[in-house]
Amino acid sequence: MRVLLIDDTRARARVLREALQDAGYEVVQAAAAPLALMKAVERARPDVIIIDVDSPSRDVLEHIVVMSQNAPRPIVMFASDGAEDKIREAVRAGVSAYVVDGIEAARVKPIIDVACARFEEFQRLRGELARARESLGERKLVERAKGILMERRGLTEEAAYTALRGMAMDRKLRLTEVARSVIDAWELLR
Repeated sequence: MRVLLIDDTRARARVLREALQDAGYEVVQAAAAPLALMKAVERARPDVIIIDVDSPSRDVLEHIVVMSQNAPRPIVMFASDGAEDKIREAVRAGVSAYVVDGIEAARVKPIIDVACARFEEFQRLRGELARARESLGERKLVERAKGILMERRGLTEEAAYTALRGMAMDRKLRLTEVARSVIDAWELLR
């Protein structure tokens, strides 16, 4: 597994790099500035990102948000700051695991494993949510198109749905595409 290590302190970075290598990870790059996160991710294409900081600054968290939107990866943050608000901000930004005070070599692999599992579960849930939102949006389109047909042509709900479905089948289009066409035509003629 390829790991991008970001640490602004050389001594800590060396210790963490050795712990990662001893645990069987390939450290593909070690960067000093957390603010160069996107460029480092683009260059190194890591499987996991480890950030070691005293306290995550607003700028670091904003870079994590941008990176998480564009190139999501599991992120482990080692920090000295155990303040609850900092932990919450880091997790909201996209950090998969926030570890306070100290890096023990024996704990590195289990921490990364948990971060990866949590990241994968979050990505699965995010995908389910996106599909549910899309389905709801499609359903709303069909309902609105049915309403237009019911009002304008005096059809029952079942007849309006049958008409939409028939048009979709005749034209080899998705039901939502036909619904969008009905809505667009109605808005144009309104």
